[in-house]
Amino acid sequence: MSEETKTNRRDFLRKGSVAGAGLVLGAPAILSAEAKNAPSDELRVGFIGCGKQHEVLFDAMKNIPGMRYTAVADIMKNRLGGSASRIKNMFGDMPGRYFDVEEMLEKEDLDVVFITTPDFWHAPHTVMALEAGCHVYCEKMMSDTLEGARSMVAAMDRTGKLLQIGHQRRSNPRYQFTLDYLINQEKICGQIVNMNGQWNRAVGSSQDISVKESILPDEKTLLKYGFDKGQEGKLSLSDLRHRFVNWRLYKDLSGGPISDLGAHQIDIFNWFMGTQPKSVMASGGRNHFKSREHFDNVMCVFEYDTPEGGARAFYQVLTTTSAGGGYYESFMGTEGTVEISERAAYTNIYREGGCDRSWDPLVQRGILKKVASGQAAGGSDAIASYESAPPDQFELPGGLSKPPHQPHIENFVAAVRGQAKLTCDGRHALESEAPIYWVNPAAENSETIHFTDEHLHV
Repeated sequence: MSEETKTNRRDFLRKGSVAGAGLVLGAPAILSAEAKNAPSDELRVGFIGCGKQHEVLFDAMKNIPGMRYTAVADIMKNRLGGSASRIKNMFGDMPGRYFDVEEMLEKEDLDVVFITTPDFWHAPHTVMALEAGCHVYCEKMMSDTLEGARSMVAAMDRTGKLLQIGHQRRSNPRYQFTLDYLINQEKICGQIVNMNGQWNRAVGSSQDISVKESILPDEKTLLKYGFDKGQEGKLSLSDLRHRFVNWRLYKDLSGGPISDLGAHQIDIFNWFMGTQPKSVMASGGRNHFKSREHFDNVMCVFEYDTPEGGARAFYQVLTTTSAGGGYYESFMGTEGTVEISERAAYTNIYREGGCDRSWDPLVQRGILKKVASGQAAGGSDAIASYESAPPDQFELPGGLSKPPHQPHIENFVAAVRGQAKLTCDGRHALESEAPIYWVNPAAENSETIHFTDEHLHV
């Protein structure tokens, strides 16, 4: 590609992202067929990290038009080769393959980069990519530390590039419809006083991951990329390889289950309430996986101040049982309760028996479908159950009509093209994530942490 072509394409995309900052959410998420064929409009994509989450994102984006998968980077040879082969088999071109991210960013002319490396590499890789002139989609959590997350926002501001964080529910039409229409417009819950959320995972799904040692990186590589972080000079090759494969279990590499799983749902509390909490109390234990550094079970309570009054959110993440209905969030108000999840089976809406306002107009307009009615054992406090049945453009039947991450990636691509605003830019993601960094300290010290600007500021 000539330097003139590179300049023209980058100038087009730069102007597009600036223009996109003034557009409303809900603009078209993909280009028309005519526009996607314009050479200046093709997005050259690089991947940093080629593990399981990379596969999830790639499967969610492979049908989005106008994308050219140009380069992949990973320190594990098998993953690198597998990702490159998958791209070549689907699209015909072999992407550039790199063990070193800095080399990829220096040699390749990329427009956007997707980052799915371990949490402790999110901040360094994001800053590198932004400073190389790329727009970035980075998986949550933003970093293993609050300081790392702040450095990502600073780099986003400094470079003027877009940074989307992978809280994919923010682009999920079911969540958007529930918040914008049912809760904010129709006030279906009344005053929300309590929230619950959980992610319960069975022991069988929480075991250490095992990979053949023959395909894992050598000691020099693992040391170079910091998998001895916090334990420098103390680890055997076997220890290093365990940390490489199971990095989520180690305090110096991740935030543990409350970060890995809970961040998705605590983000929903903060998003739906439109504010950060004012405090957190927590309890956690190493009750089954006793040798692990992180808690295997955590329960926490966030307290909020809202214009309507105080509210509390209880959240639990369990890695020793799948009982209790999997993963969902619930918003409980004086007139109704909304239970919502990426899975349709976990999504329900309940009307309080003593609610004065009729929901019949919502049923008649096809917004809700009544499942049960009449007096139950609770008498005047009986609750009637409803299903949400929003218009087709909002409905994700059977759980999702698309892979869960696809709408979020479509939003990112649309923002790069100047057609939409990001639904979860780095600044808003950090405002929502900041309280999560304090759950483990609250549990470790059996204390309530009352948040100040220092705890939460960007």
